[in-house]
Amino acid sequence: MNFTPVKTPLIVQKLFSKYTWKIASNTKEIYLTFDDGPTPEITNWVLDLLKQYNAKATFFCIGNNIEKHPEIFQDIITQGHTIGNHTHNHVKGWKTSVIDYLENVQLAQNVIHSKIKSNTKLFRPPYGQITPKQGTALINIGYKIIMWTVLSIDWDSSISRKTSLKNVITKAKSGNIIVFHDSIKASKNMQYALPKVLEHFSKKGYLFKSIS
Repeated sequence: MNFTPVKTPLIVQKLFSKYTWKIASNTKEIYLTFDDGPTPEITNWVLDLLKQYNAKATFFCIGNNIEKHPEIFQDIITQGHTIGNHTHNHVKGWKTSVIDYLENVQLAQNVIHSKIKSNTKLFRPPYGQITPKQGTALINIGYKIIMWTVLSIDWDSSISRKTSLKNVITKAKSGNIIVFHDSIKASKNMQYALPKVLEHFSKKGYLFKSIS
């Protein structure tokens, strides 16, 4: 059973206030994010669906996956979405030294910068695991650490597709950052929930924007 909170408690957001948990907004905006790609078939499916709704998103990519699937990574860029760093090998921050963690992040950043000319340095820690020292070190070298407001928990095979959908449509509000995964592991839940999330919020007049 998964005990991860669907919506990040306000106390957590305040305790780690140097990280971005939501985007201040006076209009109806939702920030969809996708972790762990690029992944053959899954990422392209997501891109095609986003295009149908004129939706922009932020993709937190694993450096090693970019190297294996550069053409899919290029598709993300060409379609106007924002790229974020998700380490090179999806490392767990709580089990990694600061030096090793920074090196792995930099490996991914080097790959990203070899493909896209941008000064944007968005970062999301895999599993949400990041120590205070790792976070401070990344912020000090210019990274913006993007966390989340709402988790779809699409990666968890023990929850139903409908639960993954419910997690988002009952919790998300304007300015919220939503986490999905463009990965094989999450595909069953994500490919069910995402189309319905896009339809639900579009009907309510929301726009889907990428993080800058």
